[in-house]
Amino acid sequence: MSARHCLLVLLVLLTGCAGSLPPATHSGAETAVLTDDSFLSSQSRQRLAEANGQSGYYLLDSGQDAFLYRAAMIEAAEHRIDAQYYIWNRDDSGLHLAGRLLMAADRGVQVRLLLDDFNAEGIGELFASLDTHPNIHIRIFNPARNRSGWGRWVSFLMDFQRINRRMHNKTFVVDGAAGIVGGRNIGDEYFGFDESRYFRDRDVLALGPVVEGMADNFQAYWSSRWAYPASDLYASAPADTELAETMEGLRQQVIAQPRLPVSAPTGAEQGRSELAKAFNRMTIAPGELVFDPPPENMDAPSETPKRSALALQRLAQTATREILIESAYLILAKEQLQALGANERPQLEVAALTNSLASNDLVTNHAGYARWRPYMLEQGINIYELKPNAEACRQWLSEDAFCATGEVSLHSKSVVFDRSTLVVGSFNVNLRSIYLNGETVLVIHSAELAERVAADIRLTMAPGNSWEVALEEDGDLQWRSGEAEFTSEPTVDWWRRAKSGFLSWLPIEKYL
Repeated sequence: MSARHCLLVLLVLLTGCAGSLPPATHSGAETAVLTDDSFLSSQSRQRLAEANGQSGYYLLDSGQDAFLYRAAMIEAAEHRIDAQYYIWNRDDSGLHLAGRLLMAADRGVQVRLLLDDFNAEGIGELFASLDTHPNIHIRIFNPARNRSGWGRWVSFLMDFQRINRRMHNKTFVVDGAAGIVGGRNIGDEYFGFDESRYFRDRDVLALGPVVEGMADNFQAYWSSRWAYPASDLYASAPADTELAETMEGLRQQVIAQPRLPVSAPTGAEQGRSELAKAFNRMTIAPGELVFDPPPENMDAPSETPKRSALALQRLAQTATREILIESAYLILAKEQLQALGANERPQLEVAALTNSLASNDLVTNHAGYARWRPYMLEQGINIYELKPNAEACRQWLSEDAFCATGEVSLHSKSVVFDRSTLVVGSFNVNLRSIYLNGETVLVIHSAELAERVAADIRLTMAPGNSWEVALEEDGDLQWRSGEAEFTSEPTVDWWRRAKSGFLSWLPIEKYL
């Protein structure tokens, strides 16, 4: 048999191993029915009574606050919790929050959880067990044909176009009245609980009309034909004894709060008290929630910028003085840079903060950025790369021990336009977010909040926290931090540089 025939046979076998997706069993027409008599609804009405259609916002800059307010919202929930995430880790914080959802369901709250499938392998079966609770409904977005092992990766390869359409949106809505949106997934490294890495990130706790947009975002994906009930994907239900042990183990994660460095509020009274503190400090301002609807056809060409990207493009084109970008993964190619036209607007400063090779958790993503880094510099963008041992760690975390031994990475996705408009969401300023992922961005027209985040970004760009990247006349790059200068990616070994350098030659940046 020829090599060509062998390859064809192998592909057929692999396709057979990949299996097929079962048809989704939900009708797609389900909508949330909520009453307007909850604590959170009452808080929204009272605090926004004279807001003239504006919303209230409270920045969640620290991982600890992000964890505590999610826990508080679960405790305050009376009717429904709708949570939508790209990643939900099976670690201490992930299991703890899952246990809180279970206990909310025990007291009659309807819980709907929507999880993207790309990172679901480690926790999918646990959520399938939760899905057996009468008040918990879990769906998996755009699942692979196989659920585990090497067959799962074969599924990814055989369905490459479809699998690249990910639900990257992150929203958390309680009783249709209060919501959290931003860049954080659910996991120890996002909340400052991991011992080795902290993902610096930003969320917004909100009341008002923008929460309706978050609810619409969730409902669009929940009703999508690509959102599969967990029971369809994990058909073999655990034995009653095993299921009971799983449920009780999750409840104990809440009761004992093992290994968590903070004590979260427990019970409705404590949850409401914590939330009231944030509501008292909210900024009232106009805003809008922009999200990318789920694709109808996963195999359609992905050559057109999505709704969230176009919203950011419009804001960028109307900026006159300054655009500050904070993006964990940064890739702007020719089309985006030409539309931005920074070189043609000398009065406009565009500065971007992103990860260095040393702080980036993904060498592949850094390689895609490195491929376009010289061109971005040529087009007038000032670039700063985060140090893994940034001095600001001690401002972001209260754990001095971590800052002495752990590493920080940038995971936030924020943009400030002319110190008057702030955008916070799941949108990385890169090609994947522009063309492929479903994303959510909250646009806030508030000079107060824009100035606050701009100051934070500028602080992180300072020499104690980041390297400034410069393009020399001969085309070489230089990294500067105070008087220190480097002619190659700082503080990483040759092998990590070599991997990034090799991958940067590959034209795969759209998929990173």
